[in-house]
Amino acid sequence: MKGRVHSIQTLGTLDGPGVRFVVFLQGCRLRCGYCHNPDTWDLEGGEEREAEELFSTVLRYRNYFGNEGGVTVSGGEALLQPEFVAEFFALCRENGIHTALDTSGSRLDKAVDRLLGVTDLCLLDIKMTTDGEYRDYVGCGLDGPLGFLKRLDERGIDAWIRQVIVEGLNDTAENIGRLNSLIAPYRCVKKVELLPFRKLCSEKYDELGIKFRFGGYPETAEATVERLGKLVRLPGCGESGAGNR
Repeated sequence: MKGRVHSIQTLGTLDGPGVRFVVFLQGCRLRCGYCHNPDTWDLEGGEEREAEELFSTVLRYRNYFGNEGGVTVSGGEALLQPEFVAEFFALCRENGIHTALDTSGSRLDKAVDRLLGVTDLCLLDIKMTTDGEYRDYVGCGLDGPLGFLKRLDERGIDAWIRQVIVEGLNDTAENIGRLNSLIAPYRCVKKVELLPFRKLCSEKYDELGIKFRFGGYPETAEATVERLGKLVRLPGCGESGAGNR
């Protein structure tokens, strides 16, 4: 089966445990205000790759990620190509390679559920903590990712929750309190990653002739992320499980 691939990072260290072979798929229907990859939005862009051919490339790098790392599929939005990712992940599973899905969780249907059957870990974005903010800054409702998180919990798939912290928007204790409440029912949540907002993507927006909606916000200080990270509480343990990069 063919899928549309935007790019590949062969030795990633920021997208799951250990060293990762990261596949960035093409296509996304959301329009997050801080999106770093507007060049992945076009559903018809990228390069067509066969799942088996892509997996053969993974095997060439297997010695680098060994037993501690694995393969991560990101985007764009990976859930727009669930059949392709499922075939690719099945090949990884058959060969004992850890699989991680990096997603917004904005789609859940039979094809996505089949994909979850060959997924070891999900890196799930909970981009905002109110439905109004989600609809304004992301382009979907909060019910989508929360429904996806519930399904991960039902299937017993470990989840790492991610949120980008933007100073002047969601850099408050109240926001983290709401995030704690949202994830509290789900024992599958093993980690929360708070990520500082960065503007390295500004040139991409300029080249594409697209307005960078969050271009007026300052980059987030590491101290802000560290301060908020201390307020994160993982479900069931009452202790902080936040990380940042």
